[in-house]
Amino acid sequence: MFIDQYGIHLGPLYLHFYGLILVLGILAGTLLSERLAKARSMNAQFIWDSLIWTLVAGIVGARLWHIFTPPPSSIAVGITTEFYLTHPLDALAIWNGGLGIPGAVIGGGAALYLLARRRGENFLAWADVIAPGLALGQAIGRWANFVNQELYGAPTDLPWAITIPPEKRLAGFDQFSTSHPLFLYESLWSLATVFFLIWVARKYSDRLKTGDVFLIYLITYPTIRFLLDFLRLDASMVAGINANQAVMLVVGVAALGRLLIKHRRGS
Repeated sequence: MFIDQYGIHLGPLYLHFYGLILVLGILAGTLLSERLAKARSMNAQFIWDSLIWTLVAGIVGARLWHIFTPPPSSIAVGITTEFYLTHPLDALAIWNGGLGIPGAVIGGGAALYLLARRRGENFLAWADVIAPGLALGQAIGRWANFVNQELYGAPTDLPWAITIPPEKRLAGFDQFSTSHPLFLYESLWSLATVFFLIWVARKYSDRLKTGDVFLIYLITYPTIRFLLDFLRLDASMVAGINANQAVMLVVGVAALGRLLIKHRRGS
């Protein structure tokens, strides 16, 4: 066995830290959702039955999000949407990085909806249970970005800044060695979201309606993504618009609006 910066060599087998961290996040999130389902006297087996479907759909959605919204640094070296479409093996190489959480949520959510409908389950009730687990998976999974030395922000000399090796620095920022650890900010926010969602579900159990916890997640996550993109140096642009910020703004406002409408006086 030999361990290098990016993974573990086990004979002919190579285990990427990127993938291992993502798997850890998925398992931790699933176990949390299972526990929450049992606490609500729901059939926790549904969590495991849906795992493979939501996982595959989530990975596909996350990769497609990256493929169709490549960052400027990738485009500068020819890694564009057209490149991926004409190089399918590169499109499949997720261990090199390039997964978009918005796409993962969309893909996984669609799979969960279809499976719940097929099984006669309440999709929104399960979305409420899965939301804290999803946030936990994100909190852990973001550390995969640290392993790949990606998802860092503007240069800074703050005490918690991370050092970026020269070969990983973006063009135009070669002289800056330390940057904002965006992956860490999002990881900590996601971890706080886990506790917040669980607290809200317990504290206001008599006032919440089915789907509310999931709506709150759809407010909290877009908020941090929208804010962090102001620090991001390599934001994906589509038609001159920051793709992630635009989508997060729409989702966050729509979720907030839906939550307010559900709880407006007299509804």
